[in-house]
Amino acid sequence: MAQEKPIVFGVAGGTASGKTTVARTILRAVGAERIAYLPHDAYYRDRPDLTFAERAALNYDHPNSLETKLMIKHIKQLLSGGPVAMPVYDFASHRRTAETLLVEPSPIILVDGILIFTRRKLRELMDIKVYVDTDSDVRFIRRLKRDIQERERSLNSVIVQYLETVRPMHLKFVEPSKRYADVIIPYGGHNTVAIDMVVSRLHALLV
Repeated sequence: MAQEKPIVFGVAGGTASGKTTVARTILRAVGAERIAYLPHDAYYRDRPDLTFAERAALNYDHPNSLETKLMIKHIKQLLSGGPVAMPVYDFASHRRTAETLLVEPSPIILVDGILIFTRRKLRELMDIKVYVDTDSDVRFIRRLKRDIQERERSLNSVIVQYLETVRPMHLKFVEPSKRYADVIIPYGGHNTVAIDMVVSRLHALLV
């Protein structure tokens, strides 16, 4: 590694804002072999004690729904040069699987998620914090399509979840966390100019 320690790079934003698109663009541009990728979504708490219906009714947009302490532990392990066993989460069943994904230490640790800026101890580990900002109507349409096509949800369940937890939690936690960002990227993952600037900055730090 050219730099003394890995760069911890955080990408936050509302649900379906395009943060994963930004993260994947960075992975391709910088090189996946140089990045340890930790999506916050992988760290949803496992609740095997609940029925499927009870798990489906949980508030997954509150910071307490995620095992952020485990993510912090994993980032610190990567910073110290050790690999981590990242959880694998199944969104169709609302359960953490028995499998884990081995993540090796790399020059860049890339973290993304809607709530990664809401926890001070997690923020303090980040060298660069980017917030992907996208209009709420666009985000809702994207989430609707994604949850139906990729996560096997019904139209009604997506709408109910959005109105009861996603939108209120966005206003309470996600939107206010934007003030912690070093860079705000408007128009989601389609803002190629802003993404190119971020990629250039990462390349410069790796020299």
